[in-house]
Amino acid sequence: MNIALFGGTFDPIHSGHLAAARAAEAAFSLDAIHFIPACVPPHKRRRRLTAFAHRYAMVALGCAGSSGFLPSLIESGEAGAAEPNYSIATVRKVAAGLGPADQLFFLIGADAFLDIRQWHEPVALLDAADFIVVSRPGFSIAHVAEVIPPELGSRALSNHTIELRRTRVHLLTTVEADISSSGIRRLAAGKKSLGGLVPDPVAEYIRKLSLYQHEEQTD
Repeated sequence: MNIALFGGTFDPIHSGHLAAARAAEAAFSLDAIHFIPACVPPHKRRRRLTAFAHRYAMVALGCAGSSGFLPSLIESGEAGAAEPNYSIATVRKVAAGLGPADQLFFLIGADAFLDIRQWHEPVALLDAADFIVVSRPGFSIAHVAEVIPPELGSRALSNHTIELRRTRVHLLTTVEADISSSGIRRLAAGKKSLGGLVPDPVAEYIRKLSLYQHEEQTD
């Protein structure tokens, strides 16, 4: 099986996330994409996150109707947990349950990949799974190559693929959704329509629970 892990805060999950997942599913013949909201994300400490239970519920609503999209509790943590959810720990946990014929991918946005050297154990992480980097307009494979740790011995195979010593990094350029969770939170705070920006069930969930009404709207 071809399996991808798609992590993030998902505060909230939006149409851009789903568009990226669908594009990756088609391009890499993915059998399953695990959407993994982080209870304590290492890179999102500047704003108070919406409670994990709400973020997970919105992920579950967003995945409904797509059989290969699976909401995951693997980074749910314990109540009151302060230990960050490091991606390398999640990848290792998932990989331990895979068979020899299974292929593991890590789905990530280009903006997040640019900070990969600041992640926990970046060399081990890039050694552990193939990466699918979802591009944005004007983003090239050169940007990806610039941030890969040199000890991984990277070389470009094409305009969209870099080979590392054990894995590959793929640039996915077919997604053009210009949507951000922070923008959606601002709209929700102003009680404006979220039509088209998030799945309808997610929009309804946000409206009914008045999410983002009283939170600081900064990233």
